[in-house]
Amino acid sequence: MIDWRPLQSEEDLQALVQASFQQPCLILKHSTRCNISAIAKFRLEDDWNFPPEQIIPYYLDLLNHRALSGKIAEQFQVHHESPQILLIKDGECVFDASHFDISVAEVTEQLQLA
Repeated sequence: MIDWRPLQSEEDLQALVQASFQQPCLILKHSTRCNISAIAKFRLEDDWNFPPEQIIPYYLDLLNHRALSGKIAEQFQVHHESPQILLIKDGECVFDASHFDISVAEVTEQLQLA
């Protein structure tokens, strides 16, 4: 099970950026009305095997925080998609994936590269 941290405000986003200098952070942009998003979230949760000190997982509910999603796309210079994950390290997005490209295997590989 993933111990998701809610991402609900620009203050939360800035705290995430600061935390990313200590350990990588993962953002899941999730739409509760989208079946593909539900599948991507389930796949992450089902395969998650990271210890808490390896990566900090954040959850963004797109339906309730659309403006924040736009801010994330702008700040990290990524095209908005849903569902989408972004791996943040040292204040930068080092990897993003969407739809069926979202997987723990991809996150693991990117953590080894980052």
